[in-house]
Amino acid sequence: MEEIDRRIVTLLAKDGRMSFTDLAKETGLSVSAVHQRVRRLEKRGVIHGYRALVNYDEIGLPLTAFVSIKPNDTAAPDDAPERLSHLSAIEACHSVAGEESYILKVRVASPLALEELLQQIRASANVSTRTTVVLSTPYDYRSPGTHADVEDGDAER
Repeated sequence: MEEIDRRIVTLLAKDGRMSFTDLAKETGLSVSAVHQRVRRLEKRGVIHGYRALVNYDEIGLPLTAFVSIKPNDTAAPDDAPERLSHLSAIEACHSVAGEESYILKVRVASPLALEELLQQIRASANVSTRTTVVLSTPYDYRSPGTHADVEDGDAER
């Protein structure tokens, strides 16, 4: 990938609503050249969407946890992601190397809601769980590239 395309991706990762005019100013390209490059990056799947960054405390989901799961029966099919896809509290599912098979990022309203979700996860996928509750998040949603230039305020969006 060309350096200018990397710069565009980095800028859009920081602010997905950045205008083509602002992207042009930041990259030194014309607005039409930036527009063409962004569309090409979208077509190639380098950029595959745009989304709002949500303040989960404000929408009633202040508790974030990482739930590591491993199958109770290692001979059973590896279909935990499919078995858990109906649980909307699971924000992300990562296949991992190590003792566990997957790590789930979950967001819930309370410790009681987390306990109920863990019961649903165990029952739905026939797995054992190990849970780590997040106390705080110093930064998240970091853009690709060098991270030394993270500005104050980038962490909380």
